[in-house]
Parts: sequence; structure tokens; C-alpha cells
Amino acid sequence: MPPSEGFGSVKYKRHLPIRGPGAYAILGLTTLVSAWGLWRVGQGNQERKELAREQVWSRIHLVPLIMAEGDRDIYRRQQASLEREKEIMKDVPGWKPGESVYNDPRYHTPEYALR
Repeated sequence: MPPSEGFGSVKYKRHLPIRGPGAYAILGLTTLVSAWGLWRVGQGNQERKELAREQVWSRIHLVPLIMAEGDRDIYRRQQASLEREKEIMKDVPGWKPGESVYNDPRYHTPEYALR
């Protein structure tokens, strides 16, 4: 027969320790990390834009230097070509080295590379 005061209570409830942060903590941490990452992406975009602007302006400022260098190179090549022409045509009477064969007194920049 069962005891007069009855049987003892059956312990069926689980007593597990709390493991790790809660859902709101995880959500908050994820939001913070994502916001920080997006802020860093924005900073990187601004830096990249500034570097591109700086590169464009540096190229703009270098154009006159590059053009002057090209002009000096063309002049040097033209003078060398004129010297070669003088040497080659020295025996031809009436030949004027460097004179245009098209009877055009205007100066034209060469449209081909002189060697």
C-alpha cells in the first residue's frame, strides 16, 4: 500500500544553466558590428574618391610638362632629320634642306614619328 502522506513529488523540471548571451544581446551586437562595418565602408569610399580626385588633378597638372617634353623630342628629331637630309642631298644643286616640298609656308607638326 502507498504511504499515508502520499508519495514524494517527482522532479521533472529541468534546471539548465543559462548558456551564452540572450537573443536581444546577439541582435544588438550584430547591429553594432554591421553599423561599424558600414561606417568603415563609407570611410573607405570617401578615401578612394579623394585619391581618385588627387590622381586626376595630378594628371591635369602634368599635362603641360608632358607636352613640353614631347615638343622637345619632336624638335630634336626634326633637327636630326634635317642634318641627315643635308648630308644626303648635299650633291643636289638647288636643294634647300628643310624646305617644304608642298610650297606651304605654314608650320605643321609632324603627324608621323621621325626616327
